[in-house]
Amino acid sequence: MTLTPLVARPAQSARQRRVGALMVLPAVAATVLVVGGGLGATVLQSLGLLPIVGQAELSFQAYTRDPDALWAAVGVSLWVAGASTLIAAVVGMTAAVVIVSGRWGGRVVAALGAATVTVPHLIGAAAIGLLLADGGMLSRMLGVPPEAWPAFVGGPLWAAAIAEFAWKESAFVALVVTGTLATRIARYDESAALLGAGRWQRFRRVFLPLTAPTLLICSAISFVYALASYEVSWLLGRTYPEPLPVLAVRLFQGVSLDSRPDAAAVAVVTSAIALGVVAGTFAILRRTAVWR
Repeated sequence: MTLTPLVARPAQSARQRRVGALMVLPAVAATVLVVGGGLGATVLQSLGLLPIVGQAELSFQAYTRDPDALWAAVGVSLWVAGASTLIAAVVGMTAAVVIVSGRWGGRVVAALGAATVTVPHLIGAAAIGLLLADGGMLSRMLGVPPEAWPAFVGGPLWAAAIAEFAWKESAFVALVVTGTLATRIARYDESAALLGAGRWQRFRRVFLPLTAPTLLICSAISFVYALASYEVSWLLGRTYPEPLPVLAVRLFQGVSLDSRPDAAAVAVVTSAIALGVVAGTFAILRRTAVWR
């Protein structure tokens, strides 16, 4: 089966590109000023060049003072963010398929997704904690005693935190992917069906190529959010090892001012991982037809 290629957009003139650049310039300038200024100050503080007390001196002690805790935090953060993003992508993709099918079940899933997006993460974390904790609602409904209930909350696998992120972000993925497909899926799907493609072929040759760029962007956003989210990991996670945002906040709120550069170093590591994920996402998107 041969699919109809995407229609190439007409090339913009130099004047149109300049006008477009000028229109987004105020937003870009404000973003660079706020994000760049905050990130630059954090980097300087982590290197000892912006001390709260004492003389400025270039040092990497904030990065090497407790490497075991830092690497443990990186591992936990990558596990929670990666697992929750993978589950959210699969569930969100499945929900989008149900929504665009046009059946009555799709309307129910769309309504549930829209309602889920409006729930704040802190309230969602509290609800997941009440549901999955030992002695919580689910264990009581199933009649399982607390000592026999798995450690979903505060356990070694961080199951409750992953479930909360996956639940919230899957609704976000489903609604965004559905919006992308709503304007194009019917035409391409009908064309493929007229050419004799079956359901699996239409899913593999039409649905997946149309949703892949959007799904990739949504996954990157979900991963970065889960990586840097504090309240969910603090409420549903363990005391050790701590995820990066929890470790950064604890060090920043420490009694001794000497821990401030360590907190800045943890924040810089978190930002570096997030920027790496964003850069990788754009590198993959540049290879797709949507970017071109």
